[in-house]
Amino acid sequence: MELVQQNPDVSAYLVASEAVDHEHPVVRAVAGDLSDRHPDAYAYAAATYTHVRDTVPHSMDAGDLRVTWRASDVLEQRTGICYAKSIAYAALLRARGIPAALCYQRLTDDGGANPVIHGLVAVLLPGERDWARQDVRGNKPGVCARFSLGEERLAWTVRPEFNEVDYPVLYTEPHPAVLGALRAAPDRPALWRTLPTEL
Repeated sequence: MELVQQNPDVSAYLVASEAVDHEHPVVRAVAGDLSDRHPDAYAYAAATYTHVRDTVPHSMDAGDLRVTWRASDVLEQRTGICYAKSIAYAALLRARGIPAALCYQRLTDDGGANPVIHGLVAVLLPGERDWARQDVRGNKPGVCARFSLGEERLAWTVRPEFNEVDYPVLYTEPHPAVLGALRAAPDRPALWRTLPTEL
């Protein structure tokens, strides 16, 4: 699949915002610690991936009712769904000057029922021509995602026969439907009722 930049200017994928708040002290502290231990850009991107995937539990897996949507809140409260964890990973990459985009898949149950949008991050490391999608959702039985610049190692591979979709657009900010649902939800059960089903 060919990924398409929403903005042709790569520097747009380095910008801080209300959600991707990589200038926040919490984000800076985590980025600084990881950067000190992993000064190479590739090593930093891989270590940061593992940090977000493994130290911030997916709120559904953990039974956590809190909803986070700012990178700083995700890292400080150590909880979030795939969208929130993706925002945190993008912020940590951007804090180190590594372009990071938000991107999405449409997934369904077996048979094509109950569609849901799943959040990913695409990274563009120095010296690379192509963006590489990463999935920091968090592993569990049946899900084994890992950092990879070659063959994708995502939590799920889309199944077109079930009307699943890899959306090719690389967004500079969370998709408005995603961010709107996160910001409006008082808790995760309410969020589950308002998650977007297509983009």
